[in-house]
Amino acid sequence: RAVSRRLACGDVEGRLEALFGRVRAIQSKSGHFDMLLCVGNFFASTSETEWAEYRTGAKKAPIPTYVLGANDQETVSYFPDVSGCELAENITYLGRRGLYTGTSGLQIAYLSGTESQEEPAPAYSFSAKDVAELKMSLSGPNFKGVDILLTSPWPRDVGTFANSAGEIDTKKCGSRLVSDLAASLKPRYHFAALEKAYYERLPYRNHTVLQETPQHVTRFIALADVGNASKKKYLYAFSIVPMSSMDPAELVKQPQDVTENPYRKSQKEAPKTKAAMGAEEEPACQFFFDLKKHQGKKRPSDGKEGGNSQSKQAKKPSQPTGPCWFCLASPEVEKHLVVSIGTHCYLALAKGGLLPDHVLILPIGHYQSVVDLSSEVVEEVTKYKAALKEFFRSKGKRYVLFERNYRSQHLQLQVIPVPLDHCTPEDIKESFIAQAQEQQIELLELPEHSDIAQVAPPGTPYFYVELDTGEKLFHRIRGRFPLQFGRSV
Repeated sequence: RAVSRRLACGDVEGRLEALFGRVRAIQSKSGHFDMLLCVGNFFASTSETEWAEYRTGAKKAPIPTYVLGANDQETVSYFPDVSGCELAENITYLGRRGLYTGTSGLQIAYLSGTESQEEPAPAYSFSAKDVAELKMSLSGPNFKGVDILLTSPWPRDVGTFANSAGEIDTKKCGSRLVSDLAASLKPRYHFAALEKAYYERLPYRNHTVLQETPQHVTRFIALADVGNASKKKYLYAFSIVPMSSMDPAELVKQPQDVTENPYRKSQKEAPKTKAAMGAEEEPACQFFFDLKKHQGKKRPSDGKEGGNSQSKQAKKPSQPTGPCWFCLASPEVEKHLVVSIGTHCYLALAKGGLLPDHVLILPIGHYQSVVDLSSEVVEEVTKYKAALKEFFRSKGKRYVLFERNYRSQHLQLQVIPVPLDHCTPEDIKESFIAQAQEQQIELLELPEHSDIAQVAPPGTPYFYVELDTGEKLFHRIRGRFPLQFGRSV
């Protein structure tokens, strides 16, 4: 896979010697970079003397350099052709707006200038029409997003849900049209400048959790001006594999510090046409069925499954017969209670929890019980259990987990923490067994490492308890069973 190493730079303002000197130093120390992408003001009104040496070929840029156009009337004359052209050897003006595809398949969308309310916009600006046309040219059923977006102005509101941008007020600075463009193009990296500040925003999501198939995140990076006195960062080095040659599962991995999308709010306010909605939002019910796409397995093209379609691996969640309170895609789910979402399972606070930290582990798809789960769901349930054990132990607690597969529609694993210091595993087991005897319920201890599936064929009603030591108690339900048994113990 072609990993390409790129440099991005903020406002150069004609300081070519300072910029290229720095680039040479970086290359001699850290090796070759494929290209330099410049956002903001590449020229200033005083650039002429330095620029003349590059324009005439007396000096040459040490790296293929791609630049955006003018942001003011004074520098318009430096850009002779609006559709983009070579300005000097190794220095290329990308053009007013468009998509540049590198030899490696890397896709770079760009928009030159600052936002203008006038139509037609002045030569150093873009208008709503430019943004609409750029969005249109890149939309379509197979459009997943671009690798890099280059704009000079910051997107308005980029700081929403994120780390602070220092003294820059992101509610007042930048362009709404750029926010709208970034929301549509879903770049993996978005670079901007003009504010003489360095700001690396936490990565943000490009999908609505629980309602849309997971997508890659976007990293917004604003860069300062070359050679600024306060030593703010103006050059950013990064490695990137083109999206087109990445494994889909790898691409959509969500980093730990990911935030909500800062532009969702402003997008919602814009009225959507029916057609635009159809393209953008798949109905929520597809949410968990589409997760299969992200496992990096190719589907057989002849439509037939491989030979193991009957194996435990290939179990698909069944469809609920009516509204289900626990299917993630269901409108009935109380989304504010959701704590964490994996690929096959999610963690939520219990609605009527016995304690504030009483949680549930639930499969995203519709499964009736632990016995029905496919192996990859079981694997993720195990990871959640391990994480909860570690979390509760750090708080001086151990958990008790139970499942009642009886008069329940969707598997819920109830996880309840109890204080370590006065609940030993023996105490917990004794409490369950004593209460069970009072109600003529036979609770058996299962041998270590044995699986519920070995004692309960699919479709069997049962109740089971598991401690965070792995010890398990099991009851096969043959008649009536008190629904609140686990809670009352």
